[in-house]
Amino acid sequence: MKQKIFTFLLIAAGLTACKKNDSNQPNIREFDEQKIQAYISANGLTGFTADTTKDGTGTTGIHYKIISQGTGDTLKYSDNISLVYTLKSFDGKYTSADTISNHFTGYLGQLTVLNQLTGVRLPPGLQLAIHNLLKYKGSNMRVLIPSRLGYGVNGMGSGSISNANSRIAGNQSLDLYVHVIGNQDAYDDKVIKNYIAANSGYIKDFALIDSIGTQVKKYYYYKIVTPGTGGIDEISEFTNVTATFTGYLLNGAVFDTSGATAITFTPYQYIAGVEEALQKHASKGTFISILVPSSLGYGAAARTGIPGNSVLKFDFQITDVKQP
Repeated sequence: MKQKIFTFLLIAAGLTACKKNDSNQPNIREFDEQKIQAYISANGLTGFTADTTKDGTGTTGIHYKIISQGTGDTLKYSDNISLVYTLKSFDGKYTSADTISNHFTGYLGQLTVLNQLTGVRLPPGLQLAIHNLLKYKGSNMRVLIPSRLGYGVNGMGSGSISNANSRIAGNQSLDLYVHVIGNQDAYDDKVIKNYIAANSGYIKDFALIDSIGTQVKKYYYYKIVTPGTGGIDEISEFTNVTATFTGYLLNGAVFDTSGATAITFTPYQYIAGVEEALQKHASKGTFISILVPSSLGYGAAARTGIPGNSVLKFDFQITDVKQP
């Protein structure tokens, strides 16, 4: 009896295995390609090219559209880059479209490393696309990344996939826009001008910054909301200034504030853009708003709440000024 049962189980297992092997289920490459083609069709996308770069037993499965392409040396994984991006999953449940906060600054070869400040790691497919397809600084493209080169079967993030923007579900292909910045000063100035187009009244000025033994002009913008009662030259780098302030990213996110309680500081303690603007344009009673490019701010160094290479906005209400 035991022998008959054992024989039956072997036959059943063999039949099950045969059935599985004869199934028409697509493998992951085929699954991703079907999803990408359906996405292109459903969204009326045109001008996309399939990447022909070999990847193991086939090609990468990436589809891309170059919007503009820069020139110069081709990018290497050892190159330090600055980029902005947008990202969304094909199912529409995850969208991160704010290029003010979506920054990456670092080596291209470290693009997929988890950012401890933001909790975000970018997908390996984006790294491949930048290296193999975009190729140059000053370029931008839109790229459709198959799930196996995205976040794979596990997805990314935490929480329920039914909650918008909490996580990317497993086996989700991705739609990204990426701009690898060529000239950071020019990019920052464009970002500032876009902001001023919706927030008028700012005036352009410059600070002289030492660069390899030469002084160069770096431009910032300021707006006097309320004129002060003192003389414009009463603030120096070591003057004791008492003020309330708030620091913002240009998307309105607050990264630092004194709140309603005034603090006392010297301009020398602040980033170059703030130091320069307060000395040249503020006095006791002034309410001043300052737009600071990354070169006069924190540069490529990311800080809590501040991505690397960020343009910053500071509002200062100066209540008192005392000489040291």
